[in-house]
Amino acid sequence: MVYRAVPLTHRPGLLRTHCRRGRVAPGTAVCEALVPSREEGSESIRAAAAPGGGVRAPGTAEPGSHTQERMPQTPTFPTMFDSSGNNRNLFQSKDSSCGALYYHDNTLLSGSLDALIQHLVPNIDYYPDRTYVFTFLLSSRLFIHPYELMAKVCHVCVEHRRLHDPGADKSRLRKTAPRILQLLTEWTETFPYDFRDERMMRNMRDLTQRMGSGDEIYRRSVQQIIQKVIRRLAALSQYEELIAKINAQATDRLTVLKTKPQAIQRDIITICSDPFTLAQQLTHIELERLAYIGPEEFVQALVRKDPLDNDQSCYGDRKKSRNLGAYVEWFNRLSYLVATEICMPVKKKHRARMIEYFIDVARECFNIGNFNSLMAIISGMNMSPVSRLKKTWAKVKTAKFDILEHQMDPSSNFYNYRTALRGAAQRSLTAHSNQEKIVIPFCSLLIKDIYFLNEGCANLLPNGHVNFQKFWELAKQVREFMAWREVECPFERDRKMLHYLLTAPIFSEDALYLASYESEGPENHIEKDRWKSLRSTLLGRV
Repeated sequence: MVYRAVPLTHRPGLLRTHCRRGRVAPGTAVCEALVPSREEGSESIRAAAAPGGGVRAPGTAEPGSHTQERMPQTPTFPTMFDSSGNNRNLFQSKDSSCGALYYHDNTLLSGSLDALIQHLVPNIDYYPDRTYVFTFLLSSRLFIHPYELMAKVCHVCVEHRRLHDPGADKSRLRKTAPRILQLLTEWTETFPYDFRDERMMRNMRDLTQRMGSGDEIYRRSVQQIIQKVIRRLAALSQYEELIAKINAQATDRLTVLKTKPQAIQRDIITICSDPFTLAQQLTHIELERLAYIGPEEFVQALVRKDPLDNDQSCYGDRKKSRNLGAYVEWFNRLSYLVATEICMPVKKKHRARMIEYFIDVARECFNIGNFNSLMAIISGMNMSPVSRLKKTWAKVKTAKFDILEHQMDPSSNFYNYRTALRGAAQRSLTAHSNQEKIVIPFCSLLIKDIYFLNEGCANLLPNGHVNFQKFWELAKQVREFMAWREVECPFERDRKMLHYLLTAPIFSEDALYLASYESEGPENHIEKDRWKSLRSTLLGRV
C-alpha cells in the first residue's frame, strides 16, 4: 500500500461532536467538554493499569433511638433513587426539620453549610450513611475547598467530642474515635486526590493525633489510613509520568516523519487486521484511563476560580481535573487517528478498505458497550477531509455505518444513544461476566449533562441554604460513572497494538485537508486556493 507524504502534528484542544457526514471540519472540534474555559493538562494518554482496590463501604454504627429522630439516617445508593431517576424519600424521620437542616416528605432538601458539616461528623450514637458522606464530600467543593472542609470537620470533632480536653472521658473517646476514623477512611478511599494538598494531610494528622494519642490500636489504624492514601497518590504520580513518557515517544516519532515521510510503511490494519481485536484494545485503554478519573473532577471542572483568590494551588490548578481533561484529549486523538488512517493511503480502494475496517471496529465497540470509542470513530469518519472523499465513499458499503450513525444521532438530545446506554447499564446489573459489565459512556456528553445540571440549578436558595436537592442529582450521575469505571477489562492485552494506538503520529487539520485534496482534487475555487496554500505551506511547493 502506498501512503501520502504529508506533514503531521498533534492536535491539541477540545473538540465538538457532530454525527452527520460532512459536518465536522477539523478546525471545529470533535469533542467539546462544554465546561467553563480553563487550562487542561497536556497528558492525554493512559498507559498504566488501574490500581487495585475500590471504594470501601463504611460500617454503620447502631444509632440510639433519640439520635435516630434527631439525625435521621440515609439509605444506600440503590434505594436512594428509583428506576426513573427521581428522588425517593432519602431520610426516614418523624421531624420535618433538624436544626438548620430542612426536610420535606422525609427528604433532605437544604441546609446551612455549617449544619451540613455537623451532619457529616459522627458521634457516639450516630454515623452518617455512605450516600450522605459521598454526596456532601463530592458537591461541597462548589462552596468550600476540601482542606477548609477538613479543618471544619476537625473543629467540630474537637469542640463537640472534647478531644482537646486532656480530661476527656476515655470511654467516650474510645467509642467516638473509630467512627471518626471510619469517616476519614471513607474520605481517603473515595477522594484520595484531595490529599495531594499538604494542608489536607496536615489537618488530618492533627485530628488523628488528638484522637489516637491514647491508644496504640488507633495509632496503627491512623498509620494504615495515611500509608494507603500515600500509595494511591504515588500510583497517580507514576501514571502521570507514564503519560509524559508516551507523549514524548509520540513526539519523537512525529519529528522523524516530518523529516522523512517515506518512513511511513505501515498502517493500523498491518498492526491489527481483526476489527474485533482492535475494539477490545480500545476498551483496554478506555477502562484503564477511566480508573484514574477521580469522582470529584466532574465537580471541580465546574468551579470557577475566584479572581480575588491568590491561592494558585487551589481551583486554578489544572491538576484538579487533569485526568478528566486527559480522557477528553484521548477521544480527540482517536478521532484524528481514524481520519489520518483513512486519508493516508494514495489508492482509492485502500482508503475504502480502511473506512470499512473502522466501521467494523465501531460496530464491535457498540456491542461491547464502549460508546466513547464508538463516538470517536464516527467523529473521525465524519470530519470534512474524510467525508468529502465522494469517490472513495462510493466504493464503501455504508449500510452498517448508517445504522451506527443513527444510534449516535445527536437529535433529541442523543435520545437513541441514551436508550442504548440504559440498555447497556441494565445488562451490566444482571451480568454474569466482566464483558457483560462493560459500560463506557460517551464522556463528553456526561460532562455536558453535569455542566447543565450545575448551571440550571442554583447552589444557594433565597434563604441562604445550600440546595441539597441539586447535590443528590450530581451525586447520582457521578456515582453511576464510578460503578462503571470499576470493571476489569476481560480482554487479553496486545502491547504492540496498544503502543500503536497511543503513539502513532496523527495528521494536523491542515495535513488532513491536504491529503484529502491530493486524493480527490478540489471541487471549487475556494478548495483550489486552499490546496495551493497548503502545498506551499506544508510541502514547500507552488
